[in-house]
Amino acid sequence: MKRLSLFVSAAALLAAHCFSGEKLNTPSNRLVLKNHIVGLWLMGQSLCDGSESLPLVTPTDPGWGNYRFKRGVRTWVYGNHGDNPEQRPDEQFAFVPLTATKHGGLGETIANGLADHLKAAARPQQIRDNADLVERTFTQPQAESPHYLAAYAGQGGRLIDEISGVDQSTDPRTPSTRQQGGGYYQTSLDDARRARVQAEAMGKDFAIAALIWMQGEANGGSTGGIVPARWEKELTQPAGHNWYRDRLIHYRKQWSKDLQTITGQAGEIPMFTYQTLGPAGEAQLMAADRDPNITMVGPHYMVPSAVNSRYAGKYGDPIHMSADGERWYGEQVGKVVHRVLTEGEAWQSLRPRKAWITPDRTSVLVDFQVPRPPLVLDQTFLARQQYAMSEGFQSLDGFQIRDAARAVSAITTVEVESSTLIRIRLAVPLKADPKFTLSYGLPYAGQVGNIVGIRTGPVVADQPTTELLLDGNVGDQLKPLIAEGAFYVTNMLVGNAYARAPIRYVSEDDGITVLRFENRERRNNTDFAVGQTLTTLRPYSYGNLRDSDSEKALYRFADSAYGTRVGQSYPLWNWCVIFNHFPISEQ
Repeated sequence: MKRLSLFVSAAALLAAHCFSGEKLNTPSNRLVLKNHIVGLWLMGQSLCDGSESLPLVTPTDPGWGNYRFKRGVRTWVYGNHGDNPEQRPDEQFAFVPLTATKHGGLGETIANGLADHLKAAARPQQIRDNADLVERTFTQPQAESPHYLAAYAGQGGRLIDEISGVDQSTDPRTPSTRQQGGGYYQTSLDDARRARVQAEAMGKDFAIAALIWMQGEANGGSTGGIVPARWEKELTQPAGHNWYRDRLIHYRKQWSKDLQTITGQAGEIPMFTYQTLGPAGEAQLMAADRDPNITMVGPHYMVPSAVNSRYAGKYGDPIHMSADGERWYGEQVGKVVHRVLTEGEAWQSLRPRKAWITPDRTSVLVDFQVPRPPLVLDQTFLARQQYAMSEGFQSLDGFQIRDAARAVSAITTVEVESSTLIRIRLAVPLKADPKFTLSYGLPYAGQVGNIVGIRTGPVVADQPTTELLLDGNVGDQLKPLIAEGAFYVTNMLVGNAYARAPIRYVSEDDGITVLRFENRERRNNTDFAVGQTLTTLRPYSYGNLRDSDSEKALYRFADSAYGTRVGQSYPLWNWCVIFNHFPISEQ
């Protein structure tokens, strides 16, 4: 199976990133999974450390027999032997049941979703296919092997070379506020030593099955490039993409080699990465195309954002994930790890393979690599992504078409043409320009009308609120947004007039839709005004294209304080990766 790179504008450079190998369940990988204790080694920044993913949704032992260290899943702790991990007390490395723990503003991680799904995936299929049966078998005999051990040694906000063996965080050129002792990479290696010693003391064997990578936002530059270090200039594209791609591949190889030396296992340790939002997300895909031991799981934009989290009397940042979002994405990663390492699947995330203009030039057809066909344009689970213009939409269902001068072509509809093909219909036939490109992933969820009134809302949890009144009932349009929790509204004005706030309450009152926000959450304390048109946004850039994967999740939405999905199983569909400047060819 050929691996196709997506994110370079030149066709020659696109071809240069193709990979012709396959990711198989090699003998060494199969042997690792037969160990009594199997490591899942995590590294990354805030989405990996559970920043603001609170309150916890897995605070107690779920009974799958997986482990964390007594010290916690997060083994690097600021001010606690971060720069000399070998001096950490031995008693902190006893194996205890895998649960989520709170440490300040850090909460749920992907660990339980990841490890518990992997444990369940090894059980007979009939046990996993029935949701009620899964509930009844949720506390499995803990003597069953393997026991997965999850460990994470990174920190939020870190560049790739700050959490690598280079340890830029200790460089004197690093701002003093970001010099917090370093030692992330060495902590990860020492964690492996501790795990092996602990396993041997129990008469068990230990090896690491997978490296999980969740980093990249910090390397994103202000103009769409990549920043290699805090004191270096931003690398524009494609040089920035190439730099991060090569650094990630080097990191994976070095990390694998160093861990193998400690565990004594044969064969390189594979890495599984998410797609971060921002420039590094494209480079991660390029790395997966080039290194057969790196697998791109897919994006995380479908999960609820930490704008729904609550701790210390405040909400989380929209870039982070809620506790349900962390556990849900952990199951998504666990699903892919199982398919690659156990089932030998040459996994590909949902991504485009080719786009071309139809002979009448009124449509663009896009063929996709689809993990589990058929394709679905889902405007029910996620709000329809849309941004209107005079003759259609600038973007629709996540898609946008531009010419060589970056002018947008208006889209009228997006349709599923076949199990792997979509058709994008255009308001005006495309001109004879050979450099049209396709992008996917924007935050806009459409206009909901004009503000006809503004009033003071009730005090909620000691916080004053404001209510925006819209003429008419737009509840049906807002239903998918309400289902996942808080969403944003903005007036889309520029400069100091730009207003935005997260909506946490929606009601209908005698034909008027009421949208309420807490005053403290206004962007730059900027007010809305009567007559302004409101546009809704999700916290993440996204689109509506997914596959039809029927894999069952173990866990259900557990946080009832937001949205309407509590009690529903996490859906494990695969959503299309975000991409930019994908070339559209002539027929």
